[in-house]
Amino acid sequence: GLTITIPPPLTVHYLVVAGGGSGGGVSANGGYHAAGGGGGAGGYRTNFGGTALTLTAANSYTLTVGAGAPQANSLASSGSNSSFSTITSAGGGGGFSGGNTQQAQSGGSGGGGGRDSNPKGIGNTPSTTPSQGNDGGVGSSSYSQGGGGGGASQVGQTGNTSVGGNGGDGSSNSITGTTTFYAGGGGGSNGNLGSTSSYSTGGQGGGGDGIAFQASTTGNPGAVNTGGGGGGGCAYYNPTNTTGGAGGSGVVILRYPNTYTISGLSGTTTTVGTDKVTTFTTAGTGNIQFN
Repeated sequence: GLTITIPPPLTVHYLVVAGGGSGGGVSANGGYHAAGGGGGAGGYRTNFGGTALTLTAANSYTLTVGAGAPQANSLASSGSNSSFSTITSAGGGGGFSGGNTQQAQSGGSGGGGGRDSNPKGIGNTPSTTPSQGNDGGVGSSSYSQGGGGGGASQVGQTGNTSVGGNGGDGSSNSITGTTTFYAGGGGGSNGNLGSTSSYSTGGQGGGGDGIAFQASTTGNPGAVNTGGGGGGGCAYYNPTNTTGGAGGSGVVILRYPNTYTISGLSGTTTTVGTDKVTTFTTAGTGNIQFN
């Protein structure tokens, strides 16, 4: 007799991580021992381990991989959003920038605060519902230390008397079959004279380290395709601009039954058990279909 093969339902698990915010720098008029805050991690959203999305084969779905915030003189900026179908993750917030006294920015996770010749900058909060990350840390009020950017699973740390605050840790995810951390916050910079080797660390999940006083002029970047925040730029008593590290680009990962094939926007596909896993890493927007 006639055999009819019915494909399984198109059920999709996702990991959508936005681009990280850049770390704050210090402008030439920043004053003695000015300090930049760490960039906040890109927003982190996933349903892996929970209820899958039920989609329709042959329909077109829009997918965006968010770019990390660029390194740009002394002023930080927020990362770009990542999205798939109805799911959007917000770019991470930029860190406090000294001299211009640009406060830390909101985002998927908030940017870290800082300090210059003016009062300390607050660490900013996430701007997202549902929650996609955590607050940035506060800059030190009595010493020139930047706060760490917020991460997916942890707030950024407050700068203390000897070092900038560490970035908040990201979250682990095994949607690819390998446990990997994403969306760590950037570390705040250290503006304490004499502490040339004391620097903060970026959060687990691609956060860039902050910079120690006079050790360098540029904060470390967040890791690509993690959504990690950039590290805060060095505090430097010098009439020049210093820059925070760029935010790491985001990533979108989809896991679905291996009887389907994705077409359209280019990604890298592997097989894990009875599923396929397609990873999209190139910043930009396109459409995909499951057939």
